[in-house]
Amino acid sequence: MAVAVRGGRGGGCGSAFFGGLRNFFSFRIFVSAMFTLFFIATLSVLFASHPSSYHDSEIPTTGNAYVQRTFLALKSDPLKTRLDLIHKQANDHVVLVNAYAAYARKLKIDISRQLKMFDEVAQNFSELVMKPSYKTSLFESDGPMDEEVLRQLEKEVKDKVKTARLMISEAKESYDNQLKIQKLKDTIFAVNELHVKARKNGVFASLIAAKSTPKSLHCLAMRLMGERIANPDKYVDDEPKPEFEDPNLYHYAIFSDNVIAVSVVVRSVVKNAEEPGKHVFHIVTDRMNVAAMKVWFKMRPLEGGAHIEVKSVEDFTFLNSAYVPVLRQLESTNTQKFYFENKAENATKDVNEMKFRHPKYLSMLNHLRFYLPEMYPKLHKILFLDDDVVVQKDLTALWKIDLNGKVNGAVETCFGAFHRFTHYLNFSHPLIREKFSPKACAWAFGMNIFDLDAWRYEKCTEQYHYWQNLNEDRTLWKLGTLPPGLITFYSTTKSLDKSWHVLGLGYNPSVSMDEIKNAAVIHFNGNMKPWLDIALNQYKHLWTKYVDYEMEFVQMCNFGL
Repeated sequence: MAVAVRGGRGGGCGSAFFGGLRNFFSFRIFVSAMFTLFFIATLSVLFASHPSSYHDSEIPTTGNAYVQRTFLALKSDPLKTRLDLIHKQANDHVVLVNAYAAYARKLKIDISRQLKMFDEVAQNFSELVMKPSYKTSLFESDGPMDEEVLRQLEKEVKDKVKTARLMISEAKESYDNQLKIQKLKDTIFAVNELHVKARKNGVFASLIAAKSTPKSLHCLAMRLMGERIANPDKYVDDEPKPEFEDPNLYHYAIFSDNVIAVSVVVRSVVKNAEEPGKHVFHIVTDRMNVAAMKVWFKMRPLEGGAHIEVKSVEDFTFLNSAYVPVLRQLESTNTQKFYFENKAENATKDVNEMKFRHPKYLSMLNHLRFYLPEMYPKLHKILFLDDDVVVQKDLTALWKIDLNGKVNGAVETCFGAFHRFTHYLNFSHPLIREKFSPKACAWAFGMNIFDLDAWRYEKCTEQYHYWQNLNEDRTLWKLGTLPPGLITFYSTTKSLDKSWHVLGLGYNPSVSMDEIKNAAVIHFNGNMKPWLDIALNQYKHLWTKYVDYEMEFVQMCNFGL
């Protein structure tokens, strides 16, 4: 028992010592393990949060400089994510600006100012990122970012982006081909619309100016009428002279209601005639102007003994509506409606047809030329002159030209495809298509030598009546005297040398001065008559030098001022 007790005590004390030692080492192992885990965790955190250098992106600039950075470590910081977005926005706009600059250089467009602005914008972006304050606080700092500095950077980037977008929007309009094409089409359409409108307005204004009576012309007619009323005994009509019917003299026919124009034609003929006393002028005007015309030539008698006869249309009693188709047509309701009623159905959109609405194209003065053999039955030849011509040479050689049995001696006006019959007549009409060639060459009224004996033989006036009656509805030709003249004298016209008659001084500013100088007769055909303010200045002096400025009424009415 005793042994057992001692042995038991000894065993209890050793057991307690070894038990405490085991507990001590177990605690050390636990602590070491904990420290090890903590250290590993700390290293893990440190490696996860350690910033890397920015090297992933670059901002191109003009000088090929760049800024590098990376955003691999920005996942845990909202401010750094925000910085990445700002940086990316700046980088995108710099790329876009440089792209437009490169495109401009490729097109070789002369836009040096825009190229310079593109370069400056790209450089500004680069310099903005490289600013020391931003570079230190935002891109190279290991610590937390300064939100105030980031906000300032964002504000400056937005300003630069706004400038870049504005420049790009302006440049895009220049570089975008589709936009340029569409803009060009729109511009062409708009300009064409304006051109058509301006052309119509111009033609209308020109017609008004051409057909209206200028104040100076009205003044002259009134002064001459006043003179006739004030001195009736002084202007009694003379007995007809035998020279008026002498076929051996040189006879001229001039039909007009313009006193000053007729005086210029007659004066130019007389001044250039070698023997003025052998020239006889037959002037026919309307009832309103016949007195003024007679007073003018009473006050200003012709030089060199030339003879002049002034009559009105009404003096030729055979010219009545029973005989003359034009007068009969003027009495018809349709014709009066066409000319004198201002209604929508009478309107025309064709500026080339506007002039044919003027009633003068059915005026008897205009159509008297088709009755020359009946008006002057004892004459063999007569020279027809328009009132807008000027004679520059002696014309007596025209009477010596052999017309070879033809009725009309005239200068042809066709060249190439221009001024052919197809231009004046309606070849869609079967009658016109059957009787005439569309390629036949046209000629000009204004200076025509007529063989009246051949006219009577060919019965040209009857031909004129036939076709004029057929054209009452204006389906064969537009109005005027040239189309029926071309038809009437279709196979009876002899072509004269072009130097006898040069046309176009009333509409064509390109008529050669050499042609004009060599011409026997120059013609101011067109709307720009030499007595109007709209006359072509380079030709006006050719007409005004024959105006009788010594005549007191011309001075009083301010002609040429």
